[in-house]
Amino acid sequence: MALTKDEIQLIRESFRMVSQSNEQAADRFYRNLFEAAPETRHLFVNDMKTQGAMLMSKLGLVVAQLQNMDALAPMLEDLALRHVAYGVKPEHYPLVGAALVKMMSDMLGDEFTPEAKAAWINAYNALEMLMVSTAYRD
Repeated sequence: MALTKDEIQLIRESFRMVSQSNEQAADRFYRNLFEAAPETRHLFVNDMKTQGAMLMSKLGLVVAQLQNMDALAPMLEDLALRHVAYGVKPEHYPLVGAALVKMMSDMLGDEFTPEAKAAWINAYNALEMLMVSTAYRD
């Protein structure tokens, strides 16, 4: 992943602000996802409070390790393979990315700057590429 130090800093700062309200952020993320793509709702069989906690925990781990993709890659590859078993398809990844960025914007308002948004999109696109290429090799 080719994130700059500035991008990593923007991602970390914005995530730090959002993570002060983890439960609300997770609720907002899933609301955004299910409103945009109601067909994804059946993919989530866990209690949504538990699911939200897992989401924010994994997201925190990824944010903490953005500068060290070599260490992060095995966890993301494993996660991608598990998502295949849950029924996740490649076309779901952009929906998740959009719901994530919208959640950040909803939670932070004007504090979610265009630069921070661009950094999140850049990071998510790189993670998506890694996960999809791992999980859906032909």
